[in-house]
Amino acid sequence: RAPETVRDRGWGVAAVALGLAVGLLGNVTQIPDIVTYGFIIWVGGMVLAMFGLRRGWIFWPSVLHLVFMLPLPHFIYWHVSTWLQMVSSEIGVGIIVFLGVPVFLEGNIIDLGVYKLQVAEACSGLRYLFPIMSFSYVFGVLYTGPFWHKVVLLLSAAPITVLMNSVRIGIIGYMVDNFGIEHAEGFLHAFEGWVIFITCVAMLFGLAWALKRLAGDKRHLSDTLDMNFDNVLPQAGRIRAVPATGALGAATALALVAAIGWYGVPNRAAAEIPRDPLVVFPAQLGEWSGKQSFLDPNIERVLGADDYMSSSYVSPTERSAIDLFVAYYHRQNEGTGIHSPEICIPAGGWEVSAWRQASVEVATLGDGTEIEVNRAIIQKGLRRQLVYFWFEQRGRRMTSDYLVKAMTVWDAVMEGRTDGALVRLITPLAPGEDEASGDARLQGFMELSMPHLARFVPN
Repeated sequence: RAPETVRDRGWGVAAVALGLAVGLLGNVTQIPDIVTYGFIIWVGGMVLAMFGLRRGWIFWPSVLHLVFMLPLPHFIYWHVSTWLQMVSSEIGVGIIVFLGVPVFLEGNIIDLGVYKLQVAEACSGLRYLFPIMSFSYVFGVLYTGPFWHKVVLLLSAAPITVLMNSVRIGIIGYMVDNFGIEHAEGFLHAFEGWVIFITCVAMLFGLAWALKRLAGDKRHLSDTLDMNFDNVLPQAGRIRAVPATGALGAATALALVAAIGWYGVPNRAAAEIPRDPLVVFPAQLGEWSGKQSFLDPNIERVLGADDYMSSSYVSPTERSAIDLFVAYYHRQNEGTGIHSPEICIPAGGWEVSAWRQASVEVATLGDGTEIEVNRAIIQKGLRRQLVYFWFEQRGRRMTSDYLVKAMTVWDAVMEGRTDGALVRLITPLAPGEDEASGDARLQGFMELSMPHLARFVPN
C-alpha cells in the first residue's frame, strides 16, 4: 500500500525510546552487555519506525539474529559453562574407555595415569555453541521446509555441539595416552577444534537432508534454502523509497538528544572505598592459628578477584581445620564478578549431598544479628565436608548470586558502587562425626572472624 497510509510507525518510536533508555542504563552502570541489548532494541525500533509494525515485522529474524553476537551474562555463563564441562567430561571419558584406555574422572580432571587433563572452561563447548546456534538459526530461517523442521534444526545445535565436543575430548585423551601430552596443546589442539566445528556444521546439513527425505521432499537440499540473490542490488535500492515521516524524524531526534545528553554528563568515577588488603587479615583468632596460601595462577586468572585470601586455621582443641576463603572485587560490572561455589565445588569432583539456607546468629556483631548462609554437605568418596558461604555486598549479606547481580545494577545507579565479596568457610567432618559438631565449629569460628571482616570488605 502507499507509504502515506502506514499508520503503525509509532511502535517504532516507542521501541527506539526503550532501546535508548536501556543503553543509557548500561552506560550509567558501566555494564557493556546492557548497552548492547539497548542497541539491538534500538535497531528493531528504527526498522519499525521506517516500515511500520506490520511490514517491519517481516525483518524480525534479522534483528533477532543480532542476539547471537552477545555473550551470556557473566553469572549465567559460568553456570552453563560448568555444566557443559561436566557433561562433556563424562561423555568424553566414556569414549576414552570405549577406545580401550583406562581412565579415572574426578570432577573435570581426566586422570590417564601418566597425564592428567583438565576439561577447562575453554573446553566446555560453550564457545562452539553460540556460533553453531547462530548458523543453525540462519539455516532455519532460510530453510523452506515445514516449521517443525526449522525448530528441530535450531534446537539440534546444542546436543550436536555437546556430543562433538565430547568426541573431541575423547580423541584428545586417546591421543595423549598413546602419543604424548603435545596432542593436548598448541596447534594440534586448536586445529582439532576447527575440525570439530566444521563437523558440527556438516551434521546440521545432514540433519536437514534427513528431515527433507523423511518428509518425502525429493528436491536437492540447496533448492530448499531460500538463497535467491537475483536483483539483490535493485531490491536494496528500495530503501531510498522510505519516506521521511514524522515517526522516523522523532526516532532520529530521540537518538540525537540521548547522545548529546549523555556526552554532556560528566564521567562518574567508581567510588573509592577505603579498606585493608586481605593479606593482613588476622592470623590468630582466639585459639585458631591460620596460615595463608596462594591459588594456582590459572585459577587466579579465572577467579578474576582484585584481592583474595585463602587461609587454613587450626585449633589445638578441635578435630578438624577450617578453611577461610574471601574473594573481593572492586567492580562487578565490566565482565568480572563473583563465581559461586555452586560452580567450583562440582568441578573439583565433590558431590553435594545436602544444600539449604541456614541462619547463623553471631553475637559478636550485636544482639540478635543473624547471617543467612548457604549450607552444604559435600562428599568425595568417604570424605565429607561442611560448607558455609554467602556474598558480602555493600552492607548486605546475600545467599543468591542472581540477587547479587540485580542489586549490583541498582547500587551502580544509586551509589556508584559495585564492590563486593564472596566469603566461604569449609571444615572436614571426621569419620563418625555428626553434622551438628561441624556446625558448632564453623559457627564458633564465625563469632571470632566476622567482627574483623568489615576492615577488608566495606559496608
